[in-house]
Amino acid sequence: MSSEAVPAMAASARRRAPTAWASAAVLGRRRRRDAAERRFRLAGFLAFLIAAGFLAFLLVTIVAAGWNSFRSAEVRVPVVLDPAVLGVAPDARDPAVLAGADYQAAVADSAARAGLPPFVVSDGAWLVVRDRLVANPALLGQTVPLWLTARSHIDLLAKGEIDTGAEEGDRPVSDAEIAAYRALRDAGELRLAFNRHFLFGTDSVDPELAGIWGALKGSLLTILVTLALAFPVGVFSAVYLEEFAPRSRWTELVEVSINNLAAVPSIIFGLLGLALFLNTLNMPRSAPVVGGLTLALMTLPIIVVAARAALKAVPPSIRDAALGVGASKVQMVFHHVLPLALPGILTGTIIGAARALGETAPLLLIGMRAFITSVPQGVRDPATVLPVQIFIWSDSVARGFIEKTSGAIIVLLLFLLLMNSVATYLRYRTEVRW
Repeated sequence: MSSEAVPAMAASARRRAPTAWASAAVLGRRRRRDAAERRFRLAGFLAFLIAAGFLAFLLVTIVAAGWNSFRSAEVRVPVVLDPAVLGVAPDARDPAVLAGADYQAAVADSAARAGLPPFVVSDGAWLVVRDRLVANPALLGQTVPLWLTARSHIDLLAKGEIDTGAEEGDRPVSDAEIAAYRALRDAGELRLAFNRHFLFGTDSVDPELAGIWGALKGSLLTILVTLALAFPVGVFSAVYLEEFAPRSRWTELVEVSINNLAAVPSIIFGLLGLALFLNTLNMPRSAPVVGGLTLALMTLPIIVVAARAALKAVPPSIRDAALGVGASKVQMVFHHVLPLALPGILTGTIIGAARALGETAPLLLIGMRAFITSVPQGVRDPATVLPVQIFIWSDSVARGFIEKTSGAIIVLLLFLLLMNSVATYLRYRTEVRW
């Protein structure tokens, strides 16, 4: 700036009139500014209300449709434990012998003696009779009043999910079923109790016996395999790329590829898992180990991207200070940088695990939609997962599976909430406050 310009600017500043803060023009600008800020806050609040309203509507709809799945209708039946009908000796007391008795015939005979139609008691009600007699063999030969699971239509009638009015011409139940339900209700022989089959059972063709324990355990085993592979591989890959890899075109190509893989549709990873793990490596179909490996391929790029972002967020002064006191580069990374980046890494892991837990398409391609009636005991046993179980039930024509679908969604949301709560707690415990 020239020496002549300085006095000119000073003179101009001296000649400028002071701002009239109380003038109408200034007050008008302040009022317009304050009004714009109020509109912005109102718009933000309305956006929050809309988002919260959609979320509340979703949760209320799911809970209203699925809470009845945690209850089941039961019919009181005087069960005659006749040794001749059961096909055992009158003095049989061995639990193994009693467990193999013909309880289905005993239930059918007892229901007929009580005057109950064959469509009232569920086909799986004999399990309750078996457990009761095996636990107390002295009951053999006696008549024991037991509450047995009712069939799906009686169950839906008891919960009020099927209209019993005569004007409903397309109802899926018959007049005989409605009459039987009313007779049992008026006689006090029908009750609603906790549905133990839903929480502790496995898949079934009968809606009243269908449960989610097998799918829930399959989801747990699958997500454990996913995290066991994706978390360490993803973190160490991010550490190498961010702290040790030389800057070259090859490194840039790898980074771009990882970023692109994080946005690839999940069904592509399902095709990869089908080709690699099933067709090439001949691993067991519909097993949690294959599902976990497939979901690990999908989750790995998400963890790598999140871990690299967390490592970049660590101040460079931490690295300089560690190297300045004589630490090696490996010590600097693992003793100082990585612990500080761990909360951000766990955040990325939470996002990746939540996405993996809710996936259906890649698991359908590797066969995890099989009809599984047993609880998986290991990662190589046939299993399914909760999202696939929900998909299967939603596609069923039986009306009783409607509430089971919503009930399984509630369990899946609770499982996600529990898993995220644990991860959030771990992130909070490892977080360093500056």
